[in-house]
This record gives sequence, C-alpha cells and structure tokens, in this order.
Amino acid sequence: MIEVAGLTKKYGDLLAVKDLSFKVDKGKIWGLLGPNAAGKTTTMRILTGYLPASDGKAVVAGYDVFEQPNEVKRIIGYLPEVVPLYPEMTVVDYLKFVAEIKQVPAAKKKAAIDKSVEAAGLEPVRGRLIKNISKGFRQRVGIAQALIHDPQVLILDEPLIGLDPAQCKDIRDLIKRLKGEHTILLSTHILAEITQTCDGATIINEGMLMASGTLDEIAASVKVREGVVLKLRKGGEEAATQWRRIPGVEKVGRSDKEYTVEWSKGQDPREDLVRIAVDKGWGLLEMRSLAMNIEDLYLKIVSGGTAQ
Repeated sequence: MIEVAGLTKKYGDLLAVKDLSFKVDKGKIWGLLGPNAAGKTTTMRILTGYLPASDGKAVVAGYDVFEQPNEVKRIIGYLPEVVPLYPEMTVVDYLKFVAEIKQVPAAKKKAAIDKSVEAAGLEPVRGRLIKNISKGFRQRVGIAQALIHDPQVLILDEPLIGLDPAQCKDIRDLIKRLKGEHTILLSTHILAEITQTCDGATIINEGMLMASGTLDEIAASVKVREGVVLKLRKGGEEAATQWRRIPGVEKVGRSDKEYTVEWSKGQDPREDLVRIAVDKGWGLLEMRSLAMNIEDLYLKIVSGGTAQ
C-alpha cells in the first residue's frame, strides 16, 4: 500500500532524509519510529504531498506521490503534529468545513460527518466549541478530519503527543479500531505505541533507515547471540564458572540466584546447562528465553546500529 524507495530530502546543506526505503502492507498499522529530528515528520510530509523530495520514489496505493499528487491526496487522511483546528467553531461546523475542502459530495456530506464523529468518539462534544473541549477530544477531532473523506491510508504524525495516560489509551484504542479498513502509518518516539498499537515498524535515525519489519523480524536482524535466564536454588559462582566452560557459551552473568547465559548463533547449549545443574544438585527452578525488550532493541539500533 505504501512503498518508499531511495527517498532523500535536503534543506540546503542539511540532509534530513537519506536514501530511505520501506514498505507498508495494506490494512496494517505501521510505526515510523525514531528520536526527535530523525526525519519522521519530513518523510510523512513528503508522502502526503505537502513537501517535495530531493530524490527517490514514493508510491501510495499504486499512485506516484510526485507524478500523481492529487490522486494521492484524495486517498490519504493526514493528521499533522499540530492539528489545524479553529477554536471558535463547533466540532460539527469544523468537520463541515473540512468536508467542503476535501470535496466530499454534497449528498454524502452529512453521512460522512456522522460517520467520522462516530468513528472518532466525538458524539458527546459534537455541538461544542473546539476551544471548550479537552486536548484528548481535540486530538479526536484531528483524527475525524483525517477520516472525513473515507481515505484508504491514514498518516498520523505523533498522534499521542501531549496527552495524559488515559487520553493516550483512548486514542490508541481508536487507532486500533480503524485497522483493516485503513492502512495506518503513525510516527512516534514513544516505544509503547509500537508494542501496543503497531504490526511492525520502520526505525530511522538522522534520516537513515536503521531497521524495518515486524518486531520479531527487527529483533532477529540485530540479535547476535541467543540466550536464556536460569534461576537456581543454590550454586553460586561455581555454577557460573561451570557454565562458562561449555563450548559455544559466550557470556554468563549472575545476579543473586538468577543467571544470564548467552551463546553464539548456531549453538544451543541448553541441554548441557540443565544436565550440569541437575548433576550438581543446584536446584533448577526456572529457565526462560532471554528476550530483548523493545527499549533495549531500540537503543541498540539507534545508538549502536548500522544504517541499512
């Protein structure tokens, strides 16, 4: 549904986006993840036709963003980081205004407004002035205006920015409900948004692609070692010493009664680990996979990873 190839954007001597390539399949919720000033907003503005690229190609639903910008804008709903609201208008009047700008046919306008109000959960405030509703509801109005023309693709720039935890959950649940009917690309620097909302992510830093895929695929692409965490009733430093001698084991760490054992790809010493623990009578209480959490993964990719 979204294909980006070799996308580059320069502002004078500043290279904001450098040779960026990624794909988003139809019906998916996909994260564009990276630290501040990574190039996320620039990439989204290019995809929505608000900003020209210096080089590269971008295709949305089969339409070339640079060759067919009007067609692309008709099938995209865009929520910018700063939502363009008019505080003196009511919610419904604002959506009527947006529907006219987006050329929703007059015969379909009322139904389109009602549908977007329902989808965004705005029924309780539809007749209120925008200046008198909460930031969470204003963010919902921003999503409603992006939905008003029933686009195939939604592009949401930092949709949870500035919201409290309860509002974040409400908007996150709203985005999940839109999955399937729309392909959604959302930018964020908040790791929880990716794990709780997205099917996968494209991670960028300083305008360059660092990783892209499902979370499992990204983890596999940066994982150098396999490992497990073991918990013993006893064993102490002797256990760590014995396990370090097993062929293929690269690292053994100890914290009280828990041990972290890592080994190179292609090796699997788990049977030896368990056999030694049983033979020595250390009392093996638990063994679980050593999973890299999203924060570790993100920091490893952004700070120590190599651009793809």
